[in-house]
Amino acid sequence: MIKLSGIRKKYGHHEVLQGIDATVQKGEVVAILGPSGSGKTTLLRCVNFLERPNEGELTIGDFTIQCKRARKQDIYTLRRKTAMVFQQYNLFRHKTALENVMEGLLVVQKMPRDQARERSAQLLDKVGLGKKLDAYPSALSGGQQQRVGIARALAGNPEVILFDEPTSALDPELVGEVLAVIRTIAREGITMMIVTHEMSFAQDVATQVLFMDEGVVVERGTPREMFSDPKEERTRRFLKRIAPEPIYHI
Repeated sequence: MIKLSGIRKKYGHHEVLQGIDATVQKGEVVAILGPSGSGKTTLLRCVNFLERPNEGELTIGDFTIQCKRARKQDIYTLRRKTAMVFQQYNLFRHKTALENVMEGLLVVQKMPRDQARERSAQLLDKVGLGKKLDAYPSALSGGQQQRVGIARALAGNPEVILFDEPTSALDPELVGEVLAVIRTIAREGITMMIVTHEMSFAQDVATQVLFMDEGVVVERGTPREMFSDPKEERTRRFLKRIAPEPIYHI
């Protein structure tokens, strides 16, 4: 389970997150929607302390952290429970696909090299890259690079995977292959928080949808509730602009 209580984040005088409360049950897939600048990515980065919240409390599983007083060891413990898949892949350019996935297992988990190699190869095969183990990022398409990033995220057996607009940097024809991999992972019951602009994907995969604007959660609900009958006018205006035709047909 993930529980966010009163999460606030400021940059100077600008408060990007204004007291976010949210609960994600184990195995849930939460899609986070909202316009640019609404705080979606900042919220994800606060969950694993890539950004330190100024205030609030964060719980993942059986571990709770007071954000303002978090020590280095607390942050390290928290990060062991999470994994992040970035927009821009963030692969090591000088390492092969296999070596990119192995890196965290070797450096962070101190796993024996043979064991790390075997697990990494299995994960790359799982995301459809079993024949690309020795390929460098420069020889992979954007969709393939993102799938390496997903395999890397899975390698540490995290309690939650955070996806920050995982398809936004891809050419349109490559989006489907990445979304298909995420759908497969979702069916395995891994807890996920996904910032996405893919409305049909959010409808298909998410168990809960959060709509954010100006640093607050404006509305939350099931995909059916959010896409067919949103309660807030701001949500309705956003969805009308992004998805003019109703996604659900009742």
